[in-house]
Amino acid sequence: MSEKGVTDMHIELEHELPALRIDGRQNGTYNNEELGLPGILTTTDFRLGEFMHQLRNIIWDDRRLVFLDGKMLMCSKNWIRDHVHEMKAFCHWEYDIGSFLNFILDTQREDGQFFELVKQTDDRHWAMVNEDCRVFYPDDNQTLVRLELEADIEYLVVEGAMHYYRVTGDPDWLRRALPKLEKGILYDLTSEKRFDKAHGLVKRPFTIDTWDFFYEPDNHSKNAPDRRISERSPMSVMHGDNTGVYQAMNMLAFFNRKLGMEEKATEWEKRAEVLRGNIFRYLYNGRFFIHQLHLGHNGADDRENERLSLSNAYALNRGIFTVEEKRRVIESYLALKEKTGYFAEWFSIYPPYDDFIGYKPGQYVNGAISPFTAGELAKGAFSCGYEAYGWDILSRFIEMRERDGKIFFLYSPIDCTPQDKQGPSAWGAAALLSAIDEGLAGIEDLDTGYRDLGFSPRFPVTPYRELRYLTGYEKTGTVVDVRFIQKDEGLRYDILSPAETVRAHILLPDGKKADRVFVNGTPVAFENTAVWESPYVDFTVPGEKKLSIEVLFER
Repeated sequence: MSEKGVTDMHIELEHELPALRIDGRQNGTYNNEELGLPGILTTTDFRLGEFMHQLRNIIWDDRRLVFLDGKMLMCSKNWIRDHVHEMKAFCHWEYDIGSFLNFILDTQREDGQFFELVKQTDDRHWAMVNEDCRVFYPDDNQTLVRLELEADIEYLVVEGAMHYYRVTGDPDWLRRALPKLEKGILYDLTSEKRFDKAHGLVKRPFTIDTWDFFYEPDNHSKNAPDRRISERSPMSVMHGDNTGVYQAMNMLAFFNRKLGMEEKATEWEKRAEVLRGNIFRYLYNGRFFIHQLHLGHNGADDRENERLSLSNAYALNRGIFTVEEKRRVIESYLALKEKTGYFAEWFSIYPPYDDFIGYKPGQYVNGAISPFTAGELAKGAFSCGYEAYGWDILSRFIEMRERDGKIFFLYSPIDCTPQDKQGPSAWGAAALLSAIDEGLAGIEDLDTGYRDLGFSPRFPVTPYRELRYLTGYEKTGTVVDVRFIQKDEGLRYDILSPAETVRAHILLPDGKKADRVFVNGTPVAFENTAVWESPYVDFTVPGEKKLSIEVLFER
């Protein structure tokens, strides 16, 4: 970046980036594979940049086109769940981010329920459900299906809508979509199949966390075809469905406020607080959310209150926890690392069940190690004073990717053997990429198009002391371009962005405090703060096309 227009700078950037070699060592790839949205260049090596490149490749490999009812839909993959979980990454580079989401919105049932997946007719997912949960498209040999036992679809559609709106900022689309999004969440809160009035919580058949097969004491077949809800279905309350609905309610409040409907926004926030109270009353054990609250049956064993499942990692990033509550969840995972002695603590669930319809401990989501847990855990760690742990998770996955050549869906906890072809590796890759983008780089779009920019970089926790980080939305040509350097006397960040407001919350090296802060050479008011024991400096300034931020440390 040019120094033009910036005066009285105390800290100078030392190297040009991109560069293939710096100080005699290779720090970039031959054709700059690192460059993308998001992407990173450093003056030390290209390991993190190459890792991000490979994560993008894994996610890109899930990209599909579905030709259905005269429409061409881009889906990643052809389940709205996978699509939305991967959307947190591909929203940065995908041009067609709306066709599949809009199709799901447009095919909403009258009662508010959404369908979730498109499959070839001879892939008999449609046979797992009743007629009201499937639609045939015979001219295309396709079926549209809702696996009835799933209780996460409505809130995931709201999350997908948030990604779409962040990118496009399209108010006309939001006006059309919002009634459908609200109808979906209201369905979750009123349907006898979905809502347990006694506890005021969303329910589902007894599954492993968010998965799509349920436990029956007399059934030990992995190929059980039933995905219905019936009178004999063992119903339970799973925490992840409820933290997801809680997040969705607050997103609905955001959407209503964007459209000037303050009263409805406040109403959704009040509903969210009622749900939060019920979640903590019935599902929180003081350290994390218990796996399942069984309704009228005994489950598979007596360990549900101590069973830590993957949606706790997702909850870290759904706005439901205080900083202290986040730390307790992370400490629970760290305790598992010490207790088990396995190569990693990012379990899909722990302790596993002795047998869950044929899956033994450590098999599939009955206790395997998952990168999606790791990614969400790392992202949460960056926000609650466990920044070094967040970087540790990413560093371990960099090593695993370099060893194996890619990231897999699941790993055996005992020996790190990949459990491939059991699910979408892109799901975990997207969680890891999002942890780098919003956690490590700390760049958050608080409005649309990064007009309101949350800037919470945490690069001092890495070994890198000079780098360039890029993110944004390729669809709209929106770029946030950051240069960073750390020296003994302080930090400097140069930011090119469309931001109208920059809300800075900048991690300082351990033991450091800010003495002076300059923005484009002019002193600004600031506050030294802390997240637990991690030192930060906070200030808010109007955005300009280029901001040069200097933080000088106390001597």
